[in-house]
Amino acid sequence: MRRSVAAASLAILLLASSRAAAQVQLDLETGIVFCTYNDVRIPGAGGTEFSLVDDLSTDNEPFFRARLSYSFAGRHILSLLIAQLSLPASGDPPVDVNFNGVVFPAETPLKASYRFDSYRLTYRYALASRERFEAGIGFTGKIRDAEIRVESKTTGSVKKNTGFVPLLNFLVRWSFAPDFWAVLEGDALAAPQGRAEDVLLAVQYWPSERFGFKAGYRIVEGGADNDEVYNFALINYAVLGFYANF
Repeated sequence: MRRSVAAASLAILLLASSRAAAQVQLDLETGIVFCTYNDVRIPGAGGTEFSLVDDLSTDNEPFFRARLSYSFAGRHILSLLIAQLSLPASGDPPVDVNFNGVVFPAETPLKASYRFDSYRLTYRYALASRERFEAGIGFTGKIRDAEIRVESKTTGSVKKNTGFVPLLNFLVRWSFAPDFWAVLEGDALAAPQGRAEDVLLAVQYWPSERFGFKAGYRIVEGGADNDEVYNFALINYAVLGFYANF
């Protein structure tokens, strides 16, 4: 995993080193993340459905995301995103919980953790690139590295899931005042096996061409429903960010 991310980063930097009328952008995001819902049933056929938000209590946590982008030939953008997320939870569910083959009796104090790390390589084409308006569409290849862990004082179990997810990518930006932009961007796709959406609505402030700032709200929603795993979550991000152009 780390080797593939490093290789993609190196490819972008090598392209940047020989760029002509091209640009490299670093996009950093931080803030607070909190859950609206996070429902789990493992295995999907036979496990107990319970909520990491309602039956347990999930803590609000800081987060960090980093994206490196390379724009070239006027309308083409290649980017690499690293987005890691880990949310702890605890509580004593009122019913027996069968999680991944281990049964936790009702009212047993439990600790859980929900980890969802995402590594994405995106290509986007600019459909419009005007002075005050931009729009683009593309494709994202996402590697999902997820883990749900549930433990009591005497026993525990963990379910890990790593896989590839194809997504559609989109971006719309509008300059509503000098140096200020409203932006809507994200990755999303739905299929019979599940769905995934990662969408940001934000305001950007660019005091210069070299650097800028953003503030906004991001949602990550989706999950899967099959015999092995049932998990759907809605995660909210209060976002602050910084851009640097090179």
